Order: sequence, then structure tokens, then C-alpha cells
Amino acid sequence: MKPMDIAFPNLGIYLEKVPKSISIFGMEIMLYGIIIATGILVGLILASHEAKRVGLKQEILWDFALYVIPVSVIGARLYYVIFRWDYFRDDLLRIFDIRSGGMAIYGSVIAAVTVLIIFCRRKRISPFVLGDAAVPSLLTGQTIGRWGNFTNREAFGNYTDGLLAMRLPIAAVRESEITEQMAVHITEGVNYIQVHPTFLYESLWNLVLLLGLWLYRKRKRFDGELILLYFAGYGLGRAWIEGLRTDQLLLPGSNLAVSQLLSVVLFVAAVGADVVFRLRKSSKTK
Repeated sequence: MKPMDIAFPNLGIYLEKVPKSISIFGMEIMLYGIIIATGILVGLILASHEAKRVGLKQEILWDFALYVIPVSVIGARLYYVIFRWDYFRDDLLRIFDIRSGGMAIYGSVIAAVTVLIIFCRRKRISPFVLGDAAVPSLLTGQTIGRWGNFTNREAFGNYTDGLLAMRLPIAAVRESEITEQMAVHITEGVNYIQVHPTFLYESLWNLVLLLGLWLYRKRKRFDGELILLYFAGYGLGRAWIEGLRTDQLLLPGSNLAVSQLLSVVLFVAAVGADVVFRLRKSSKTK
């Protein structure tokens, strides 16, 4: 394989010269950033539609977006930096180099929830109503944004020869992410690794979850239920997918993947909260 090629051999898909960036007026712009920005834009359009449907003023949504988008980007970066501090501590300027990747979705989600609570308190509106309206937008951004990992050749799993197996040239990936299991299959004449495309798994999982919540949203039992179903659904999928990845962020001093642990906690907490709220709702209607 050539350094810029990507292949899905068991699907018969061979892509040549997949770029990491494009040049506009002599300036190199990373596709990673363009894809994430596209996800945010499409998500905002969807959120605008939902806000109108549930009776939220458009200016409320756009005011919220002005705060939540930049804070979520910062949160995504901080989460990554905190759990990869060994990489950043000797060169703090690396913290600001987001062009090469290094964003963690859970940091973005934590930041977004924090902004949601503070914003809604100041505006005196229900965070559950606004949150439910924003959930499809968030999932849309995640579904699209994961493809930034594809162009960056990152967020992949260990060796596989399954239907969706992806081949990446060794020269295009970080040496630290090549595991012993991958290395066993790098024989003479082989200049690539063959891995689980976990970015694709998560993108597809998010798409299915998005469609499910979109169809269910008009039948929700209480305000905030879409938020809980998002946490439960995303947590369930991420707990499995994270276990496949070779670039896991670990809890300091342990071999525990922090995002996998957080996913399990979110799933259990969200399912438990949903059951409690449903029971309360049922008791009030009797």
C-alpha cells in the first residue's frame, strides 16, 4: 500500500490518496476540522428545527449555541490532555495543536451538559426541554464527526479479518498504536496493518441511535427522557467499541480505559433514572 491509501479488502473497497488536508489559497486545512465543523453545522440546523417544534424561541437556541460550541471544543481537548498528560507535560505547546487530532467526545459532552445547566438557570427555562431538543443535534455531530478519525488514520481497533476490516499503511499511523497482535501479521512484503475501524462502528451506532430517538421523540414520556436514552444508548455502544481501540485513555496508575468505565456508569445511571421517572409518571396518572 502507498502511504495515503486506505482499504477495506473484504468489502472490495480500495481508496487511493485519501488526503489528511486540503490546500486553500496556500493554507493547509485539516479535513479533521472540516468534518467536525460540518457535523456541528448540520447538527445546528437539526436543533433549530426541533426547537421550533417544541416551542423554544430561536434566539434561545442560537444564544445557547454561541456558548456550548466553543466550550465543548475546549472540554473535548482538556479531557484528552488530562488523560494523556504524559505526552503533553514536557511540551505544553502541544496542547494547542488540535490540527492533528486529540479530542475526546466525553469531554465535549461533560462540557455541554455543564453549559446547559448554567445557561438554562440564567434564562429560567427547563434544561430538560432544551436538552431533549439538542440531543439529535449532538448525535448528528458525533455521527459525522467520527469520520474525521478516518481521514486522520486514528481511533482504530486491534487486528481483525472481519467483513469491515480496514487496512492502513504503517507509515500513516502512530507507532505506539501498533499492537503485538497487529505486528504478528506484518510479514515480509506487508507494509500495512489490518484493524477494526472503530470510528466506523461508532458512527454507525450513533446513526442508529439518532434514528431511534428521532422516531421516538414525539412519544417521550417526560421531559429529559431523550437525554437519558442518549446516555444509555451511547454508553452501551461506546463501552463495547472502546474495548476494541488501541488508543484508549487510561485512568492514571491503572489499565482501566476511562471512557469505557464512564460509559458503563452512564448506561447504568441513565437506565435507572429512566425507570424511576417512568414509575413516578405512572403513579401520578393513576
